[in-house]
Amino acid sequence: MDLGLQGSRALITGGSRGIGFAIAEALAAEGAAVGLIARDADGLAAAAERLAHRGTPVTTAAAVVTDTAALGRLDHLVANAGGTAGGGDLTNSGPGDFTATFALNAGHAAELIRAGLSHLRAAGGGAVVIVSSITGMRPAPRTAYAAAKAAEIQLAATAAQELAPDGIRVNSVSPGSIMFPGGGWDTFARAHPEDFAAFLANEFPFGRLGRLEEVADVVTFLLSARASWVTGANLVVDGGQRYPSARRFGA
Repeated sequence: MDLGLQGSRALITGGSRGIGFAIAEALAAEGAAVGLIARDADGLAAAAERLAHRGTPVTTAAAVVTDTAALGRLDHLVANAGGTAGGGDLTNSGPGDFTATFALNAGHAAELIRAGLSHLRAAGGGAVVIVSSITGMRPAPRTAYAAAKAAEIQLAATAAQELAPDGIRVNSVSPGSIMFPGGGWDTFARAHPEDFAAFLANEFPFGRLGRLEEVADVVTFLLSARASWVTGANLVVDGGQRYPSARRFGA
């Protein structure tokens, strides 16, 4: 299906690897120009090289704070960067860790939208997707991350109402546990094989974790005109996953 993204421009934070890169690849396959922002310059260079065969423009910026000037005109924003500062739970975190985690997730998403707003308005409207998590919907370790991801879901719903008069749609996507080489669950499985085996056996109706492209395809659809009447929604992409994590409090 042609999603009508040919020639559009998208900016993706955390775009050099994992879900962010998969989204960039899916958009480039549809003919969109992509801008990737991440902290690691080498990782960005490698990502740009991997996208070169798509034949669409790729711009990268190694930065912590968003830089929407990288592409000039923008049609789409994807707030994908996130993570946890410190131990993640209230019982194992230091001063400022909760605030830092909130800023890295919901705070960065809000700043990306704010910084990109003039570009989206100049384009006559656009679409934004915030990549949240099912941990923002169902309590699980890590506490600070869960709270920040819940805030992202609410941010998308509220921003959708605020920005609708500008023709800007805002949605969130909440992936379940996604497996890919070098990712968090790949690392966890190697370090805690018994815990991971129990997690896999008990929490996934399909008997597997999700794949990167299964999240990227949903994000790409939401950015496209095919989803023109979808805004303020939170689309769960978890294959029916039950408990959100292999970790347990106090473990």
